[in-house]
Amino acid sequence: MNAILNTAVLDGPVPVALYVIALALAVYLLVRKPGRGRLVASAIGILVGTLAAILIFVVSNVTNAFGEQLQIELLWWAIAAFGAVGLALANLWHSRWWRKAIAVLAVPVFIAAGAVGINAVYGLNATVADMMGISVKHPIAIPTSHPNPTSSAAPAWTPGSGSSLYEAWRAPADIPKLGRQGTVTIPATESGFRARPAGLYLPPAALVPDAPELPLVILMMGYPGNPSPDRVSAVVNQYQQKHEGLAPIVLVADQVGTQGDPTCADSKMYGNAETYITKDVVTWAKAHLHIIPDPKYWAIMGYSNGGGCAIKYGALMPTTFGNIVDISGEPFPGSVHPNLALQRIFEGNRAAFEASKPMNIMRKAPKGVYDGINAVFTYGAEDPKYGPDQKMISAFARSVGMNVTLTAIPGAVHVGPAFTGGVAAGLDVLYPLWGLSAP
Repeated sequence: MNAILNTAVLDGPVPVALYVIALALAVYLLVRKPGRGRLVASAIGILVGTLAAILIFVVSNVTNAFGEQLQIELLWWAIAAFGAVGLALANLWHSRWWRKAIAVLAVPVFIAAGAVGINAVYGLNATVADMMGISVKHPIAIPTSHPNPTSSAAPAWTPGSGSSLYEAWRAPADIPKLGRQGTVTIPATESGFRARPAGLYLPPAALVPDAPELPLVILMMGYPGNPSPDRVSAVVNQYQQKHEGLAPIVLVADQVGTQGDPTCADSKMYGNAETYITKDVVTWAKAHLHIIPDPKYWAIMGYSNGGGCAIKYGALMPTTFGNIVDISGEPFPGSVHPNLALQRIFEGNRAAFEASKPMNIMRKAPKGVYDGINAVFTYGAEDPKYGPDQKMISAFARSVGMNVTLTAIPGAVHVGPAFTGGVAAGLDVLYPLWGLSAP
């Protein structure tokens, strides 16, 4: 089962094979013996499927059902998939039993091909498990921090030693070329929250004997989404390769859970998501990861739904998180469906809902509490919704004293490059601040 869930769907042979099989089936179902009834049935099936795809696309965008405007590329994949399904259903009439059987078998193939094609448009889900929102456990061994006198690495570095880490660091000859990634289970000791396994990325510098303490990034993905480390690891690996294996440790924590969108809050309906991230995850990281304990070397990072959580938790906990990276984030948790959030999460308590919004948290904070906090806000340059939101909230963060960087990712909308480009923009700011690279 895990082999199926771990199947790559963004690239590789599986998507290509799926598209070829789907095309072959469509051609077979389309080519039939001449007959007016058969031709009319096929034409009606394709037309009905096409119209259904267009209707769903238009209604979804008009009602904002998915929290954002769907891209036109998605419509073409939907038309292809729905039209092919309509063609398959039309083949159930005026046909022999084997054509009926092939038509029935073709339906899930067409749906799968359409889903994989649409996923490729968004470019975030690397595997079948990611597409389904399922976390597959890949346990990762976390190295101990005990010094090894035979190590060829430089002595462990600590803040305040008089130099930056990149200056003191000498990578051993046998340092791994790539970081290691996997999953860890973080007990919900205080929150009781039903979280999925967290993703963990350890850079090469964390994998050598006598490894130095490293900065920490706690990352939260979107909703619906998966706390997989695959996408962020690919970006961070590019950075560590340019800096002799130096990079932050990245912990991809699950702020969503298994029941619905908890909007980064504690609630009776969806559990204590806020306590899980701010207490359980933080406590686990301190106890298990070889990280620098100084908040200046910690970043709370999030994408989309997770971005709204990142700015909220960063605003709430400036003494825990010295850095915030908000990638195409919601202006406040629950902004996609505020009325539902008000009723389900806050049980109709509008005052509590308003108090949970990042701008209101920052507005009520004592003067000077955000001095020295670094906040990076990014958005897709072609994103009509989250772009203006990021401009607004970044301006407010600057007004309360944060050191703000606002970056537009060229050519990006809300998905794919918006995420990877946002992570890169955050690392561009954080690397010199953390002494992982020259100022």
